[in-house]
Amino acid sequence: MRTHDIDSLERATLAAVPPQQLQELDGWLLPLDDGTVGRAHSAVPLRHEDVRGDLLEAIQARYSERRLAAAFRLPQEPAFDALKDELDARRYSPSQPTLTMVAAVEDVASLAAPGAVELANAPHESWSSVFLGEGFDPVDGASRVAILRRAHRSLFAAARFDGRVVAVGSACYAHDWCGIHGMRTLPAWRGRGLASSILAALAREAQRRGITRAFLQVEQANAPAQSLYRRAGFGPAWTYEYWRRA
Repeated sequence: MRTHDIDSLERATLAAVPPQQLQELDGWLLPLDDGTVGRAHSAVPLRHEDVRGDLLEAIQARYSERRLAAAFRLPQEPAFDALKDELDARRYSPSQPTLTMVAAVEDVASLAAPGAVELANAPHESWSSVFLGEGFDPVDGASRVAILRRAHRSLFAAARFDGRVVAVGSACYAHDWCGIHGMRTLPAWRGRGLASSILAALAREAQRRGITRAFLQVEQANAPAQSLYRRAGFGPAWTYEYWRRA
């Protein structure tokens, strides 16, 4: 992927999960936030080559000034090997490998969508309740709802079963990307095509806005979600890990 595309995708990511403060330092975005969403409080590079690894001290200082623990969201790319060695020496360790996947909006919009989907400009109580429901961490869910609510260019999708909202998702339309976030289905209603319906609805809205590219991030261990996203036309762009101190 071209450097310009990486840059715009990372900016679009933080448009969807806007931190309390966002700084920039010579090719790095520094989101500063005290919530549970890793992307909103981990320094991330805007390019995958010619990366300035000598900014480690300066990045750590920016987080320390806000009384936050520094963390780094780093791709599994050779350009970051030296930086990772330095982080390892400072007792940082990698965790939570996550795929960044991209797709043509046209492919996602053509996904078979058996259910009706409601779109709203903000997450209503029924939407939020899925994040706080069975099978999910309620503290983490509340933090994620709060940060998604701060986004200015997002739509929130909900699918119902027997009148109850049981599957949700959102998309942020920023920097010429349709960024898919917050995809969740309550355990008892999985396997009914509701997530597919949500993806297709969000992609059709992207088409209406003239956006042709979509992306999402999914943990490497989440094989069922990856299978769905591949059927929707998403393919891997890169894998990243979070580097944090224990």
